[in-house]
Amino acid sequence: MGIDTVRADTAADEAARRREQRGWYFYDWACSVYSTSVLTVFLGPYLTAVAKSAADADGFVHPLGIPVRAGAFFAYTVSLSVIVSILVMPLAGAAADRSGRKKPLLAVAAYLGAAATAGMFFLDGDRYLLGGALLVVANASLAVSMVLYNSYLPQIATPEERDAVSSRGWAFGYASGALVLVANLVLYSGHDSFGVSESTAVRICLASAGVWWGAFTLVPLRRLRDRRTAPAPGEVAAVPGWRQLAVTLRDMRRRPLTLSFLLAYLVYNDGIQTVISQASVYGSEELGLGQSTLIVAVLLVQVLAVAGALAMGRLARTYGARNTILGSLIAWTVTIGAGYFLPSGAPVWFFVLAAGIGLVLGGTQALSRSLFSHLVPAGKEAEYYSAYEMSDRGMSWLGPLVFGLAYQLTGSYRAAIVSLVVFFAVGFVLLARVPVRQAVRDAGNPVPARI
Repeated sequence: MGIDTVRADTAADEAARRREQRGWYFYDWACSVYSTSVLTVFLGPYLTAVAKSAADADGFVHPLGIPVRAGAFFAYTVSLSVIVSILVMPLAGAAADRSGRKKPLLAVAAYLGAAATAGMFFLDGDRYLLGGALLVVANASLAVSMVLYNSYLPQIATPEERDAVSSRGWAFGYASGALVLVANLVLYSGHDSFGVSESTAVRICLASAGVWWGAFTLVPLRRLRDRRTAPAPGEVAAVPGWRQLAVTLRDMRRRPLTLSFLLAYLVYNDGIQTVISQASVYGSEELGLGQSTLIVAVLLVQVLAVAGALAMGRLARTYGARNTILGSLIAWTVTIGAGYFLPSGAPVWFFVLAAGIGLVLGGTQALSRSLFSHLVPAGKEAEYYSAYEMSDRGMSWLGPLVFGLAYQLTGSYRAAIVSLVVFFAVGFVLLARVPVRQAVRDAGNPVPARI
C-alpha cells in the first residue's frame, strides 16, 4: 500500500511538472512574435519613415532638444532600450528571488510590453517620439520577462529533461514567429485588396504582435506556479535593489567555471546576434537583393529554426549539450565563411545561407540556456539569469562594431560578414575549455548522465 501511494504521488508530480512545462512553452510562443514581426521586419523601416516625416530641412529630429539624424533614430532608440534593460533586469531578478513570486512579476513585465506593442497602432503621422517611447518600454519589458521566464527552467525540468524542454520552448517561439509573419505578409502585400493603406497595414501588424503577446501569456500564467527555494547553506540571500548585481558578481567569482561558460556564451552569442541583425544589410547592400527576398529569407530562418532546435535537442541526449553546442559553432563558422562567396543577385544562394543559419540558430540558443541552468545554484535562478541576459545585451554592441570596422577599413561587406567568424572560433575555444561536469558540481547541482 505504501509503495502504491509513493508511485501515485510520483505520477502526480510528473503530471504536474509536464503541465507546467507545456504552459512554459507558451511564453516563447507569446513573445517571439514581437521579436520577429516588430523588431526584425516592420518597426525599423516604419519608425524611420515616421521620424523622417517629422525631420527639419536638414534631416534632423530633436528629441528632448537633442539633434538626431532621422535615419539614425531607430538605432539610437534600440541602444537606449538596451541601457534601460540593463538597469532594470537586476532589480527584477533580485525581487523575484527574494519574494519567490516570479509569476506576478512576469505578468507585469509581459503585459506592460504587450500594451506598449499594441499601442504602436497609434504610431502615425510624425509621432516618432511616441514610437521611440513605446519601443523602449516594449524592449525593456521583454528583457525583464525573459529573465523571469528563463529562471523557471531549472524548477520545472529535471536535469535530464532540460535540453529537450528548452529546445521545445525555442521551437514554439520560432513556430509562432513564422505563423504570424505569414499572416502579416499577406496583409502587408495585399493591403489594397483589404481596403487599408500600406501605413495602416504596418500599424495593424505591429499592434497584432502586442495582442498576440498578451493573449497567449495567459497560458503560462495559469499553469506556472511560484515556489520559494531557500539558498544553500553559506549562500548569500538576495538583497534589494542594485546591490544585488554586485552580490551576484561576487557570488559568481566563487564559481569561476560558471563565469567561464558565461564568457564563452557572451562571445559566440554576440556573433549570432550580429549575424541576425546584419544579414539583411549584407543581402541588400552587397548582394543587391530586394525587400521581398529578404522577408522570405527571414521566414525561412523561422521555419527551419523550429526543426533545428528540436533536432539539436535530440542530439544533446546522445552527445551532451556542450558537445552539441560545439558542433553548432563549427556549423556557424562554415556557414558564415561560405557567405563570403555568395554571388550577387542570386537569391537562391542567399536562401541556402538562410537555411544554414536557421538550422543551427534555435538549437544553439536553446542548449545554451539549458546548459546554463545546470550551473545556477538553487534559490538564485532569477538573479543568475539576469546576469545571463545582461551578458547578452550588455555586449551586443561588440559584434556590430567589428562588422562596421571591417566594412570601414575594407569597403566590402563580404569582409565584414566573414569577420564575424572570429566570434564563433573564439567562443568554441572558450567553451571547449570549460569542464562542465565540475562546473555543475561546483554549483551544488546533480550532474546529469549527459551534459
